[in-house]
Amino acid sequence: MLTTTLSQCGSISVLDYRCDAGPADRPFVEVHRGFSVSYVRQGSFGCRVRGESFELVAGSTLVGHPGDEFMCTHDHVAGDECLSFHLAPALVDAIGDRSEVWRTGCVPPLPELMVLGELAQAAAEGRTDVGLHEAGMLFAARFVEVASGRKQRPLDARPRDRRRAVEAALWLDAHAHEPVDLESAATEAGLSPFHFLRLFAKVVGVTPHQYLVRARLRRAARLLADSALSITDVALDVGFGDLSNFVRTFHRAAGVSPRRFRRAARGDRKIFQDRLGRSQ
Repeated sequence: MLTTTLSQCGSISVLDYRCDAGPADRPFVEVHRGFSVSYVRQGSFGCRVRGESFELVAGSTLVGHPGDEFMCTHDHVAGDECLSFHLAPALVDAIGDRSEVWRTGCVPPLPELMVLGELAQAAAEGRTDVGLHEAGMLFAARFVEVASGRKQRPLDARPRDRRRAVEAALWLDAHAHEPVDLESAATEAGLSPFHFLRLFAKVVGVTPHQYLVRARLRRAARLLADSALSITDVALDVGFGDLSNFVRTFHRAAGVSPRRFRRAARGDRKIFQDRLGRSQ
């Protein structure tokens, strides 16, 4: 089993599991160390937990409850890949519902979870500006809704809450050039990360990470147009720690690379004319 920690904070940790076990490998007993939901991205495996046996395929979700023993088997095919979210007890409490939900063991491939699982995978690969922790919390909250059969009540944003969200947006904008994560923004707002995510998205219309990325892109566009900084320096100055991530994210937003955007801003109108011509 190859385990890679993709991201980690106080509320949630995201791990990538890649197993190459097959029918010839002997299964063994494992123990869930905490609450978790693992989205099966590829392959298949069996799981025995609390006297029940499940077969998980691509799109299924494995659910972990602290202290539960389980055994994974590969009787039919070899190998599987999972994107796994491990949740702190405080986050589980914030999401709500009874602890029995977390003893579900397994959820079959359901569209309500599969679409969020794929969104989380896109976040893990940097193909969306939704944050990986945000995607994990959304996935876990949707699991609770599906498993319990009870929809979460719509958030009623009172004037004080709306002010909090707006102040948080201003804070994110002012600190966009710094390393900022969901935990630190939520702490600044005086809320738990999950409640902050829900409130911010309700009031502002985008998630905190989406707003942060867009603030960075806005500043990047300004610097590309007005300054002589190199593309790398622009990326670092606005808060992107990785040049390739900046180029990919900027291209997704602008439809052209940062270099071509700079050329267009300096008078090469053909770049956007060509772009418009291809879209017609």
